Amino acid sequence: MSVDDFIKSVDDGIRLSKRLYFGKDRAVAPPKPPPSMERSPQSYLPNAPMVYAVIPDPSIVDNPDIPSYQPHVHGRCDPPALIPLQMNNIDLKADCYLDTAFIYVSGTWRVHCIMGSKACDCRIAVPMGEQGSILGVEVTIPRKSYTTKFIYVEDGKDVDKAARPEDGGFLKANTFTLKIPQVDGGSNLSVKISWSQKLLFSDGQYTLSVPFAFPEFVTPVGKKMSKKEKIEVNVNPGTKNEVLCKTTSHPFKEFRRNTENLGFLYEAEVLTWSNIDVNLSYAVSSHHIIGNLLLQSPAVDDVDQREMFCLYLLPGSQNSVKFLRKDIIFVVDISGSMRGRLLEDTKNALSASLQKLGPEDSFSILAFNSAVYQSSTSLELATPEAVDKAIQWIDTNFVIEDGTNILNPLNKAIEMLSDCHDSVPIIFLITDGTVEDERYICNVMKSKLSNGGSIHPRIFTFGIGTFCNHHFLRMLATIGRGLHDAAYDVDSIKLRMDALFLKAASPVLANIDIDMLEDLEIEMHPSCIPDLSSECPLIVFGRYSGHFPEELKVRGIMADLSACVIDMKIHKAKNIPVDKICAKQQIDHLTAQSWFSEEKVLEEKIKQLSIQNNVASEFTRMILQETYEGTKVTAGSEKNSKGGPRTITLRSLCIGYGDLEATKENVSPGLEQVKLPEAAEILVKAAFNCCGIIFGRCCCMCCIQCCSRLNDQFVIALTQLCSALAFFGCMECCSELCCGGNDS
Repeated sequence: MSVDDFIKSVDDGIRLSKRLYFGKDRAVAPPKPPPSMERSPQSYLPNAPMVYAVIPDPSIVDNPDIPSYQPHVHGRCDPPALIPLQMNNIDLKADCYLDTAFIYVSGTWRVHCIMGSKACDCRIAVPMGEQGSILGVEVTIPRKSYTTKFIYVEDGKDVDKAARPEDGGFLKANTFTLKIPQVDGGSNLSVKISWSQKLLFSDGQYTLSVPFAFPEFVTPVGKKMSKKEKIEVNVNPGTKNEVLCKTTSHPFKEFRRNTENLGFLYEAEVLTWSNIDVNLSYAVSSHHIIGNLLLQSPAVDDVDQREMFCLYLLPGSQNSVKFLRKDIIFVVDISGSMRGRLLEDTKNALSASLQKLGPEDSFSILAFNSAVYQSSTSLELATPEAVDKAIQWIDTNFVIEDGTNILNPLNKAIEMLSDCHDSVPIIFLITDGTVEDERYICNVMKSKLSNGGSIHPRIFTFGIGTFCNHHFLRMLATIGRGLHDAAYDVDSIKLRMDALFLKAASPVLANIDIDMLEDLEIEMHPSCIPDLSSECPLIVFGRYSGHFPEELKVRGIMADLSACVIDMKIHKAKNIPVDKICAKQQIDHLTAQSWFSEEKVLEEKIKQLSIQNNVASEFTRMILQETYEGTKVTAGSEKNSKGGPRTITLRSLCIGYGDLEATKENVSPGLEQVKLPEAAEILVKAAFNCCGIIFGRCCCMCCIQCCSRLNDQFVIALTQLCSALAFFGCMECCSELCCGGNDS
């Protein structure tokens, strides 16, 4: 389901809910939708965990407690309407470790809008925070329960072919949806949801931000009764430095503080549910770079029995750190697919980035399609005049043309940065497409960067949409000691690009090296350590064999190009799940490596990590498993032979490896088309061909003038005639489909 269809479905559902009768008492009138002047299409997207009744047939809409006996409604809703269900209770718990938060939500919703004798599907929608990754969903309804889990692709190949988008998946980049089949009207759904997300970080402060703004119409209809709302936040920063709570969205009370963690609790009786997101900011007190290293032994059932380590560095307060000088080249895709709003948003984000450069920084811009266009023959200081001139150049020269050649502008950027001294050279690549020579590009960059100077060029990559190969871009960034980010939704380009640029533009420690790793047999992620930025804590993790040293030093280069040595404190990870914290990032890095090296052993490792940590991967699929009267089915067909419990396989929750054909055809991100099933496609083509024989000789204006004079009865008759003609035109196709092309 597209975002537009979802918004339309919710709008239709709220209109349908007006049919519900709640008695004569005005105190129990149904909640009103937002006033038209305040309502926008985005207001119907979920801003908190929600559950909707899926209504294809509007005639089943009624109060299960007080039937209204309204006139029968003819017709069906296409797409099905979505009526937000009323929520009876909600609890949220957030466990924050290092730079990651694990969110656990439990709540109860009631199917208040379906006749007691009917049933409907229910759709769960889960908006998540920064880089959210769904971990699991558990649903309990009368006589049944549902649980999600991840399986090997090989285990679910038979059902994977039949995976339907409406069963579940991502509505937007951070909004997960899941369909629960056939829930009786008037019954309750008990739902437990868990996911992980990144903590926002800026100026030495961590911020937990969880979507938790419920619309008014999920408040149960009835006389004003108080309801209990509970939010618990636990913080373990992994360091013994003092933790200071800065800002909160709700009136939290600190109920626990010790050397390892803090606890905050908000619990209240409310008349309406929370209408603001959960936000809590805290700072780890330090005026300079601090670090720590955690060691953890593997669990008994861990497939990898090597010891684990996690090293992290915090940059300290911005007031006390200085940034290294930067020479930055923006390499921007202006191929045919970057048309319209896509190009305008990219230009605006790029212009904003240029204006954030310091007066000592230098820059240039390379735009590319099949050719390369330069804003200047050499790097220029980022003076206000030079920035204004560059913005004018962008407006004039960002002209869309066919072709996507990434290697040529990268080579040109490397050449322009080869003479840079006393600075951090940076390549900032922006693209929305896939190219054929991506592995070759990685090999070329790997060769050139290994032969660089004391500080070789960093490569930051930014992907737009799902047509580009984000695993290639991540691998390229890893090789270049940079970072990768993406705007999977085209309306988030400026927000995501600004965040990545701030990380690239704020280096406080470069050329980071860990001096003891040579003595261990070690697997490390990322394999090339990025610079420490004031806008992003640095985490390096992995597995090792051997005896870990008791002392460890981290070395790097400061803003004045002097050497910096940091003595790391080594601790056993107590109450910090290092394996869970690093699981998603490890899967992302291993997937990029497996794409680059094409090693099957890495694919097997990714599968095991995905299953073990309940994290999505390219090689696993999430399934919804039904338990009915104590019987659980294994992955296989959707329904067992007795028509009992079933297993439903969801479509992939990952981004894939790009779309080369869409790139060649200059298809813009956001314009993906759903491919019809083969049989339906044949029937539709046949219908168009048959009707085209009749109407193909009429011009458009003739058709418009003719149709404007037709009455309703004739239009109905004409529609039936066209359907009949389409049927006769499809008879041969139907015979082929049903009989395999045989005369029988």
